[in-house]
Amino acid sequence: MATLTVENLHLHYGAAEALRGVSMSAEPSAITCVLGRNGVGKTSLLRAITGQHATSSGAVTFDGDNLDNQAPYVRASKGIATVPQGREIFPLLTVEENLQTGFACLDRRSRTIPPEVFELFPVLETMLPRRGGDLSGGQQQQLAIGRALVTRPKLLILDEPTEGIQPSIIKDIGRALTYLRDTVGLTILLVEQYLDFCRELADRVYIMDRGEMVHSGLAADLDNPDVRRHLMV
Repeated sequence: MATLTVENLHLHYGAAEALRGVSMSAEPSAITCVLGRNGVGKTSLLRAITGQHATSSGAVTFDGDNLDNQAPYVRASKGIATVPQGREIFPLLTVEENLQTGFACLDRRSRTIPPEVFELFPVLETMLPRRGGDLSGGQQQQLAIGRALVTRPKLLILDEPTEGIQPSIIKDIGRALTYLRDTVGLTILLVEQYLDFCRELADRVYIMDRGEMVHSGLAADLDNPDVRRHLMV
């Protein structure tokens, strides 16, 4: 698996600066969590990493490769998979067809659904013929993660996967991420607001505020009042 490195990243929306000199890294066989209140730049950081928005300056490197000016589909073909906020599954496609959309960045020989998708989320196998829009929110989140895993990623990026999800499925997602870290050795970057979820899973945490990284350290740091104040509204 591979390391993601972000160095001195700046990103603008018109005249507004969303990222201000952001630096961070995500290591293999580890879950790296980025925390912060709404509107501090977390999703902008993910858009910069995945190539969905051009950066003004700075660098994003993955597996030793500078990703600057590379399109999202090129980054996907290099092993970067995203589970977006809001899931963005295709409601009129079946569960199986949604999973198969992950084939787009694979060569023909690799266009199969890995068994681990159904091992991690057995409900998906039982619902293959059902339309994605008929699934519950939690099941759709599992489907979105499964679709990302179909691409055989080296880096899995998740944008607030617990948002609006029932507690039982949050636990299932947590177990799946732990398995992918400990058994597969995946590099996992998690953007979240659910503090307890991050404290339980993360190896390293970053906290953002106003487009900047204001803290980096171990997950145990989240018990420190001086660190937690960065997350208070």
